[in-house]
Amino acid sequence: MKVSVIGLGYVGTVVAACFAKSGHEVIGVDVQADKVGLLNAGKSPIIEPDIDAIIEDRVAAGYLTATTNLEAAVALTDVVLVCVGTPGLANGRIDLTQLQRVCEQIGAALRTHPGAPVVVIRSTVPPGTTRDVLIPVLEAASGGTAGVEFGVCFNPEFLREGTAVRDFYDPPQTVVGELTHASGDVLVKLCGGLPGSLVRTDLETAEMVKYVCNTWHALKIGFANEIGRLSKAVGIDGHRVMDLFCNDHKLNISTAYLKPGFAFGGMCLPKDLRALLSEARARDVAVPILSAVLPSNRQQLDLAMSAVIDAGYRKVGILGITFKAGTDDLRESPVLELAERLIGKGFDVRVYDRNVNMAKVSGANRDYLLHRIPHISGLLLESIDALLEHAETVVIGNAAPEFGTVASRVTARHHVVDLVRIADASATSGAYAGLN
Repeated sequence: MKVSVIGLGYVGTVVAACFAKSGHEVIGVDVQADKVGLLNAGKSPIIEPDIDAIIEDRVAAGYLTATTNLEAAVALTDVVLVCVGTPGLANGRIDLTQLQRVCEQIGAALRTHPGAPVVVIRSTVPPGTTRDVLIPVLEAASGGTAGVEFGVCFNPEFLREGTAVRDFYDPPQTVVGELTHASGDVLVKLCGGLPGSLVRTDLETAEMVKYVCNTWHALKIGFANEIGRLSKAVGIDGHRVMDLFCNDHKLNISTAYLKPGFAFGGMCLPKDLRALLSEARARDVAVPILSAVLPSNRQQLDLAMSAVIDAGYRKVGILGITFKAGTDDLRESPVLELAERLIGKGFDVRVYDRNVNMAKVSGANRDYLLHRIPHISGLLLESIDALLEHAETVVIGNAAPEFGTVASRVTARHHVVDLVRIADASATSGAYAGLN
């Protein structure tokens, strides 16, 4: 394919060189004439392992050239990869000035383009930017309609300085955010042959995932450093602790728990987190990330409360009151706290949970029911049908499999508040609100 790469910084230079190595005809574009001159001389404008040899070879073979003339480059290519910078501002927002200016120039070039090229944004931008900001600029400058006269995609890059060439040829995944399926088809063809999964999605999800990945990396570093500080204060080797932590690929280094949902609860997570925070305070070790976890968890409870109140109905039925499905443990259950808050606000609450039955529950949980929350035990119903008959607002509190069919059983008079995304909004006859 014929490809133009706008912006010859750390990302653009690697992208241009590597696509040229893959056999595509690539034109690099930059406003800085010295960068263009270096590349046309077979030299890299950036310092990056392995890139010099690739550029020298591809320039000599005629597959890689560079220019300062953006419109001329766009006119000659089928795919336009935009890799210009989006620097941060003092208030935390990003500066889109350069990106918008480039899109204006691309749009002007599209007016006379003989084909229907695809403009691929690779610059990191907040979700909604491509659709709400950049596409209108492209359309205004070109006089055409995105998805008709030209295609648009967002393709986040996952290149790390120092390993960018290796990352290009072995990406963790390839994410194609597409305005139309035809737009995505062109980008898929360009990226064909790269290892790893290829995911096609909407523009906004593709934009968001880049921020999520980088934020997660920052969070991991911050988390490990806080554990290291506390470990050192206790006299433990923090590296050894984290090595053991990382050995667990079932729960720790895995997809476990990494889905939006309701607040965590139970006897382990809240108790152990509080104990670790107490240890840190006793040793004067600052752990701001760890200290923010419980307040963040409480916000999920506040959101659930607001969702029920906003539904506007007084009769509420809660499906599942234990802290998670498949247990009868009510201790520190966030669903139980939600029920108690609602009762305190005057809502007419009923509860169904197969695992919480006064005739069967025993031990600590029976004592908890009888002495700590006797007002809740009196609100337990024997079936989902009985709860649906009572409730106007139906709260799905945990992911018990039997609750998966509830969305299809509610009527138009019901409003479903699904805290765990067990149901499909399209399957319900009533109103449906997910927490996340």
